Amino acid sequence: MNYLILVRHGQSEWNLQNRFTGWVDVDLAPKGKLEACKSGELLKELDLKISHFFTSYQKRAIETLKLILNTMRIKDDKVIKAWELNERHYGSLTGLNKEEMKKKLGEKKVQLFRRSWNISPEPLSKNNPYHPLNIGIYKDIPKEKIPDTESLEDTYNRVIPYFEKNIKDKIKENVIVSAHGNSIRSLCKFLFKLDNNNISKLEIPTGNPLIIKFKNDIIDKAYYLDSERKKNLLIFWFE
Repeated sequence: MNYLILVRHGQSEWNLQNRFTGWVDVDLAPKGKLEACKSGELLKELDLKISHFFTSYQKRAIETLKLILNTMRIKDDKVIKAWELNERHYGSLTGLNKEEMKKKLGEKKVQLFRRSWNISPEPLSKNNPYHPLNIGIYKDIPKEKIPDTESLEDTYNRVIPYFEKNIKDKIKENVIVSAHGNSIRSLCKFLFKLDNNNISKLEIPTGNPLIIKFKNDIIDKAYYLDSERKKNLLIFWFE
């Protein structure tokens, strides 16, 4: 048996403020730090040897993984950071309050931007301070690969090639990925063969490890460690 562990970062400061975050680099909120530490405690109880560690370029995911590994007494000197695991870019919605946008644009349109498969918000101006071109952590990424906006499909199309090239073969041992709501939704769509309708309904809770157990390279079971905060995985094919 081998395990792939997917963890959405703990609650961030902008999660707390109900703002569209995307590629902006924001800190964990105090609750998010507690969620990360609890994730570490729950994983420690499984008594797994985790051999490979992946996260995005964004500090809310990096800090979540660091707190998990510190709680488990695992050194974090082998962590691989990949921009391909970043959150979806929310374009011109970046930094705006979700409830205010519902009042301005209508709830249906905002929901389409948030949960549809292939609809993107309007692009974010390259002059905007929230644009990735103006955020220092992205200076090494080729400019042509930095998005102005993304749909979930766009996010999927960068996450999954990275997963297949860099992570998939590592699942011969135990792997943990600390990432974001939409990068994890992309992985779930791929791994669980979710269609475009079901992926629009999939919610990923913050700071709650999703355990995916493999047997002979086939998914045998998937479940959240914190059962009190679990979400429906919408998986039926292996039950």
